[in-house]
Amino acid sequence: MRLDKYLKVSKLIKRRTQAQVACKNNRVYLNNHLAKSSSMVKVGDEIKIVSPVMMLRVKVLQIPVNNQYSDDLFSVIEQKKLETE
Repeated sequence: MRLDKYLKVSKLIKRRTQAQVACKNNRVYLNNHLAKSSSMVKVGDEIKIVSPVMMLRVKVLQIPVNNQYSDDLFSVIEQKKLETE
């Protein structure tokens, strides 16, 4: 499944277009590499999303079937608020 679609279906990012913009602005990493929205996501991959106020790292546990959200699509590895000055 494409990264932008996974981010939307898993509800890590609200809209697919927002996921595409986040990737374009170098805010999304897949397995510690900057990711394109068209990158393919597999079970076991690690996704990191960085915003101006927070950082979230998750591990992909499942690829959604029929674009259905499920509580066990990913597990949170790390989540922290970033200091703003």
